[in-house]
Amino acid sequence: MAEQKPVLIIIDDDPLITDTLHFVLSKHFEVCVADSRAQAKSLLRQLDEPPSLALVDLGLPPMQHKPDEGFKMIGELLAHSPSMKIHVLSGQSDDVNVKHALALGALDFIPKPCDPDKLRELLLNSLKVQNVELTAEAQTEKAEDKNGGMIGSSLPMQTLIIQIRQFADSPFPVLIEGESGSGKERVASNFHRFSKRAKAPYLSINCAAISPMLAESILFGHAKGAFTGANTANAGYFEDVNEGTLFLDEIGELPLEMQAKLLRVLENGEYTRVGETMVRKSRARVVAATNRDLRAEVRAGNFRSDLYHRLGVFAVKVPPLRDLAEDSLTLLEHFNTFYARETAQQAFKLDERAKSRWLSYHFPGNVRELRNIIIRLIAKYAGQTVNEIQLSAELDLSRQNETDGGGAISNNGDLSSYALQHLQNEANVSLDQVLKSWEKAYVDAAMRITHGNLSQAAKMLGINRTTLYSRIQLQEEAK
Repeated sequence: MAEQKPVLIIIDDDPLITDTLHFVLSKHFEVCVADSRAQAKSLLRQLDEPPSLALVDLGLPPMQHKPDEGFKMIGELLAHSPSMKIHVLSGQSDDVNVKHALALGALDFIPKPCDPDKLRELLLNSLKVQNVELTAEAQTEKAEDKNGGMIGSSLPMQTLIIQIRQFADSPFPVLIEGESGSGKERVASNFHRFSKRAKAPYLSINCAAISPMLAESILFGHAKGAFTGANTANAGYFEDVNEGTLFLDEIGELPLEMQAKLLRVLENGEYTRVGETMVRKSRARVVAATNRDLRAEVRAGNFRSDLYHRLGVFAVKVPPLRDLAEDSLTLLEHFNTFYARETAQQAFKLDERAKSRWLSYHFPGNVRELRNIIIRLIAKYAGQTVNEIQLSAELDLSRQNETDGGGAISNNGDLSSYALQHLQNEANVSLDQVLKSWEKAYVDAAMRITHGNLSQAAKMLGINRTTLYSRIQLQEEAK
């Protein structure tokens, strides 16, 4: 029996490139091709298993000369399969675009034209990295069994670990909120792992990766003949999970019609298969996750208010990596040591200036980005000491103002230099937005320092309590 080849999806609108790569790579990979985001999403839904690898052109139609479609495609691929190895294949070598793509979760950037043989080796090597990561997850869970593989000693991380323990045995739903790449999937699995349901099934489904036409059948099952192609009756996820835990990732992508049917299950446990009238009962515990602001989605009419409140009986926020203080160094040491050992290379070191840069970096792609940075640094500097310039080349510094509180800027000269760098790296800067983001950063910092005491925070910021309250309300309304 022939060994099954790994699946590679190539997303590029240039038929000359896709035909050439298909011919060259098909010996080693099961290659499938799409020429747009829409076609790629349709293709992903048809595949039995997510592709192991992806080659994505940044300049996809209908915006061939802008990277927007490519950036969105990276996010959608990782939403479909967080373990997918994505390589950006593009003629757009702009440094800012490259770093943004890497921050979103792409593993590497390959400029066009590329050598097919070198590309083949790069793809095969990234599969080895994928196998290493699977081993890493297993070993991390074993080494950190007490915390379910969650690494970090910062207050936000310890608070999250405590919340998981507190809410694990409750039968009520949990809503996990957090940015892409922050580890929501691991948090969800730990809610199951530390509960009395741990020996029951744990199933997960990505709501962004299923067709709206098939969502009801996938979740609740269907009767024979319920629709064209339904040759046999099938149980859905709610039935298969039995009394276990069902994880609904990217819950904000669930169609409104399905939201009503999910609400019914959450309220009384009742559902029906498509094409049946018999009411069935579910005892599953539902854990949902989103990187969207569901309150804003409710205000926009995209998400049901009653479902939001029902899901949020227990709401847990997974902190972004930038809020975890020196945990980023702990993660650096962990992944550096592991990948060096598994790839039979020596770990790299950061010099003092590079270490300071690491600690001040905002990690827009969170832990996923951190891991990819470490993989690239080991590939380039195994056994060496990495300096600040070498490290900075791997970081996406163009959006630092979005998340930084400005604490590193101590005088007008520093501030002017910072503004100069920002304007040079980013086109169409909105001064109003910059000022709002800085104000929000200072307000959030003051509230954290004073543990939510409005009067003390106002005094720290040099404004009165009423003014601070009004500004917080405006920030909440703007979300």
